[in-house]
Amino acid sequence: MDHPEEKSLRRDIGFFGSAFLSFNGVVGAGIFALPATLYTQFGAFSPWLFPLFGALVLIVAYPFSRLAAYHPASGGPVMYTAAFGPLVSFQIGWIYYVARSTALAANSNVFVTYASSLWAPLAEGLPRALAIVTLCGTLTFVNIVGVKKAIRALDALTVLKATPLLLFAIWALISFGEAVPAPGPLPQLSGVEAAALLVFYAFVGFENSVVPAGETADPRRTIPRALITTLIATMTLYFLVQLAYVAVMPRGAGGDAPLVEFGTRLAGPLGGLILTAAALFSLTGNIMGGLTATPRTTFALARDGLLPAWFGKVSRRYATPANSVFFMGLLTALLALSGSFVWLAVVSTLARMIVYSASIAALPGASRRAEGGRAGPGVWIPVTAAIAVCGWAALQSEWPSWRMLLVLVAVGTMLYVAARVAAVRRAPVPPQ
Repeated sequence: MDHPEEKSLRRDIGFFGSAFLSFNGVVGAGIFALPATLYTQFGAFSPWLFPLFGALVLIVAYPFSRLAAYHPASGGPVMYTAAFGPLVSFQIGWIYYVARSTALAANSNVFVTYASSLWAPLAEGLPRALAIVTLCGTLTFVNIVGVKKAIRALDALTVLKATPLLLFAIWALISFGEAVPAPGPLPQLSGVEAAALLVFYAFVGFENSVVPAGETADPRRTIPRALITTLIATMTLYFLVQLAYVAVMPRGAGGDAPLVEFGTRLAGPLGGLILTAAALFSLTGNIMGGLTATPRTTFALARDGLLPAWFGKVSRRYATPANSVFFMGLLTALLALSGSFVWLAVVSTLARMIVYSASIAALPGASRRAEGGRAGPGVWIPVTAAIAVCGWAALQSEWPSWRMLLVLVAVGTMLYVAARVAAVRRAPVPPQ
């Protein structure tokens, strides 16, 4: 789609920038918040949950990556579902925006929880609130002043968060390898279902790289390669970390910051400090990546006339959608101040399953338009499998999560109506 605002964006994101966007979209709070919970619930089988659910996420990501190759402009799900009409495109784009906002808010909560291990007053009250606002405000500013600066910051944060995790996991497995128990029997399906949304939360965010496609070099080749490669690497990292955690930690230990306890048990106070820093870098990278990619959704909705034009303004100085970035940062801070990690994570995952399903349903039409002829089994089989996985995951949500999602959708609908009314008012009056 040719659009003057789209042309003013710069294609400054290469393969590694795209891969780091996906990696930082996926690796955030999950691996730092979940190890103790999963070990308590699933014991020695808990490391194997990551390849199990990672395989399910790959079933979803494969058709999603094919969609990305057909849509090289910014917007991601907004672009993919445009074929279903403007109302569907808007609702999917907004639900995706809600999913990302709640995820970033959840991760902001975990950031402050880990930071409080360094300075206890951050655990509650006004200091905690100020820390959340400062975090969101700083990362919003970095994203406003340029996507290239944001991607460079992501490069550094990716190395700083992934390296300690990987090294500590390998160290623990070498030192305590004999303590790793056999996986044992599969847990009951009802138990796996109960943890499904939280484990899925550890993987969702891979789509982070598709939204700023209009700022990606050669997006048709770059994005699918980066997305699938990142998911496989992330699955491997999660498995190693959880396996190391099981080898080192007693079942039921770990508290709210399990990897700090893991690092302390492995290498004393210095180990705990290093993994605290890794957690902070990881969460900062996740929030940074979200604030880089997700505002391009509201930018795309405004570009297509589905949100007020204010969201589509590009900064002349910085060549970024500054208004959309600012709004995203503000919403993330407000949500972070209002809820806990688990609640926000479940809402985010539920919203993501809806977005993935609707987007993937558009693949047969996109394939037909791009390649001619009807979509064959090579398209319909992965589409059907992916939608089935998303539907199963969404059905694990309880009513309070659906209710919160509906409230946020209602807010978006009001913005949509405002944009349509404004468009009608701007339309020229036909001569009498």
